Amino acid sequence: MIIPGTPGADLLAALPKVELHVHLLGSAAVSTVAQLAALRPEVGVPTDAAAVREYFRFTDFGHFIAVYTAVNRLVTSGAEVQALVVGLGAQLAEQHVRYAEVTVTALSHLRMGIAPDELAQALASGRALVAKQHGVHLNWIIDVSGDVGVAGAQATLDWLLDHQPDGAVGFGLGGPEAGAPRRMFRAVFQKARANGLHSVPHAGETTTATEIWSAIEDLGAERIGHGIRAVDDPRLLEQLARRGITLEICPTSNIRTGAVPDLAAHPLPALLAAGVPVTLGTDDPAMFGTTLKHEFRLCHEQLGLPIPALIGVLERGIDAAFCPAWLARELHRELRAAVATESEC
Repeated sequence: MIIPGTPGADLLAALPKVELHVHLLGSAAVSTVAQLAALRPEVGVPTDAAAVREYFRFTDFGHFIAVYTAVNRLVTSGAEVQALVVGLGAQLAEQHVRYAEVTVTALSHLRMGIAPDELAQALASGRALVAKQHGVHLNWIIDVSGDVGVAGAQATLDWLLDHQPDGAVGFGLGGPEAGAPRRMFRAVFQKARANGLHSVPHAGETTTATEIWSAIEDLGAERIGHGIRAVDDPRLLEQLARRGITLEICPTSNIRTGAVPDLAAHPLPALLAAGVPVTLGTDDPAMFGTTLKHEFRLCHEQLGLPIPALIGVLERGIDAAFCPAWLARELHRELRAAVATESEC
């Protein structure tokens, strides 16, 4: 095990980063959740910060979804959505994140009474403020929870195509996998891709490698959210490596939801050994009590991944991002310069 505070760990903390797997709602600070809960006590979310932290201790994935759904009921206006965006921007800047693709489950907000135009404007305004105040470039992955079915997915896509919030680059699929096979959503994803959106479904987080195959073959996935069960299928590992399909790996999330029993059992080292491209993400950082700095430190100090491999993960994040080519070049230049500078210190 590496001792915390070694030069390697400090180097990882200081390097510029991209974040490709973070949900807007799940980034809401504990203090923010407590404040919103005080405004809407009928929802039943704790109104004290310490109690909220305890509320965010999950017994399994189903419990996590129930808590997530309750927190979503606290957000009922475009102004609150914008505040979440700006709050996330501040968190990302502190993590030395230069670019992020933030997942927004639009239908969940619309069902809380936020008007379609209001939601699109809140995202656009928040994005502009984050760029101005924190120098972080945000883009959006607009996703749908699998439990709303095909009709909900189509309604989400209709909103996205009608309102086109600034920075929307991808269409995703999250929430419970059980009962929502990826193939169900094939037609909706075909339409999304035909309209220029990238395909970024979750798959193989709490189910099997079969759903990862379906995400690729039925949904045209360009990246996979989580995808950790790919480790169970050697042929799938070979395909992911050969086709350069990146897995968005979120170790702390997987532990906190029970997708893996503990860090020692996490398949990340095996995925890297198989040549599968991966990024590191925080998923729902406030709910899981993590940061992107922490994820990299965890992988270095407790999984024993070497610094060069983790720098490679940072580079892969840039390559897998749905950002303009000029921005990717700028991010690569900044990362190379930072590695050179920090290595000399």
